[in-house]
Amino acid sequence: MNPIKKWHEVVETRDFLLLDKILSEKVVFYSPVVHSPQVGKEITSIYLKAAAEVFNDRSFAYVTELIHSNNACLEFKLEIEGIYINGIDLITWNEEGKIIEFKVFIRPLKGIETIQNLMGKIIKKNN
Repeated sequence: MNPIKKWHEVVETRDFLLLDKILSEKVVFYSPVVHSPQVGKEITSIYLKAAAEVFNDRSFAYVTELIHSNNACLEFKLEIEGIYINGIDLITWNEEGKIIEFKVFIRPLKGIETIQNLMGKIIKKNN
């Protein structure tokens, strides 16, 4: 069972209750700015919600989607503070359709720094 359709629904509607349905309890999140993997549904949800808030811009769009077996590569683009940013989400799921690994890669460096700053403020505000 492929959770990517539900992931797109989360992104489009910002209905974060859907994350509970598609994330494994032991999901591992790899951030482009945090040096260690973040393990667990709760911390992964925090990062994904903060990213959704930062990326909540009309310029955000997934532009390419590659799906094979239980893996997906979703390329995205957006513009924040005049910086053109693109990146990919690498998503892996198990037989139950639960996401077990979520890796985010972003370029350019100025985009990573901007996103890190904005997400950091959101995470601190919500904790």
